[in-house]
Amino acid sequence: MAKTTPRSPLENEIRDAFRTRKRVFIGLITGSSILICLILTLLWYIPYVGLGSLHPAAPWVFGLVIGALILVIAWAALALVLNILLGRPVLLSKRLRGVTIKLFLPLMTLLGRVLGIPKQTVRASFIKVNNELVKGEGHRYPAETLLLLMPHCIQNSRCKFRLTYTVDNCKRCGDCALAGLLALRDAYGVHLAVATGGTIARRIVVQHRPRLIIAVACERDLASGIQDTYPLPVYGILNSRPFGPCLDTDVALAQVEWAIQEFSR
Repeated sequence: MAKTTPRSPLENEIRDAFRTRKRVFIGLITGSSILICLILTLLWYIPYVGLGSLHPAAPWVFGLVIGALILVIAWAALALVLNILLGRPVLLSKRLRGVTIKLFLPLMTLLGRVLGIPKQTVRASFIKVNNELVKGEGHRYPAETLLLLMPHCIQNSRCKFRLTYTVDNCKRCGDCALAGLLALRDAYGVHLAVATGGTIARRIVVQHRPRLIIAVACERDLASGIQDTYPLPVYGILNSRPFGPCLDTDVALAQVEWAIQEFSR
């Protein structure tokens, strides 16, 4: 019998964090898919009488089109839920990350608002599931094609050195996480960049042309960044905000290192 390799404490922590949020995602994605199917059904039912006046078969042709769309939505939702529960791609769900990003996230946010679920909770759940989908694809990349993308607020607010375009301006004083991130960059041979916002982040991505991004940010910026860079895979890590948002934030370096090891070869 093959021996099971014990998980590290960090792997257990990541798995537990994912489990705490996957129920939110499963509930919202199920509700969103039902909502879409109901809307599609109404689109067929409302003009049913009017279409009949054009041609007797017109309502049924339109109904077949709507029915096909309903089946696609139901299949996508089921495949995503099974992927989340089983931890591996099923029912051709490898291509469903785009459906989740482009279709389900906006609907989940809207449905969450109606149900009183905060945007931050919905986004955090989406990020966790996106990470599982990226990991489930099973790809590993040369280290030099990985990009560590950090928010500018991770730099100490009292630091006088500008790191947005050249992280090597950092003096590695240890007052923020950048010294540790630079050490990881040097140890593994990945790229490291700091962005002040979405425009700069997109410019950095175009310049480096990575095959995978390990991004650190808040829920809002990570969710929007994952959407903006699709189909480029992004593994998101939430920052910690001991002083509130956008000021002297931090990141668990062990989690960043785990992600580098997970996706590099």
